[in-house]
Amino acid sequence: MAIELSIKNIDNGGGPFGAVIVKDGVVVAASGNSVTNDNDPTAHAEVNTIRAAAKKLGTFDLSGCEIYSSCEPCPMCLGAIYWSGIKRVVFASDRYSAASAGFSDEMIYNEITLGNHERTISMEQGLSVEGEKVFEVWEKYPGKIPY
Repeated sequence: MAIELSIKNIDNGGGPFGAVIVKDGVVVAASGNSVTNDNDPTAHAEVNTIRAAAKKLGTFDLSGCEIYSSCEPCPMCLGAIYWSGIKRVVFASDRYSAASAGFSDEMIYNEITLGNHERTISMEQGLSVEGEKVFEVWEKYPGKIPY
């Protein structure tokens, strides 16, 4: 289904990616990549599908779900999958096939392992003391929902 969705998505003006989330054998959500359609660099198929599934199920915890993707998830999508609580990913094409088609994430995989001052984007810390106060407020907040 994810592969079929990715092919249809090309005809709809999106990228060649599709994803499906299943819970207890039932499709909860499915989406294609809509980066160019939505002018949103985060609108990858997996992220779109996670957002739709969470909304439909009324929870941010998708730990009982599986995600099927037409391609190995990129670092951003993999991060979203971890944050969502999904424990099983099944993908068709891999990141090397995606790179051959013009969708390389190798630079990001490499950058993640580097220190802040070694990356190709400028990473600067400022107002660290004030920033720490936010977590102090969070720790004391009685209505917090851990995630």
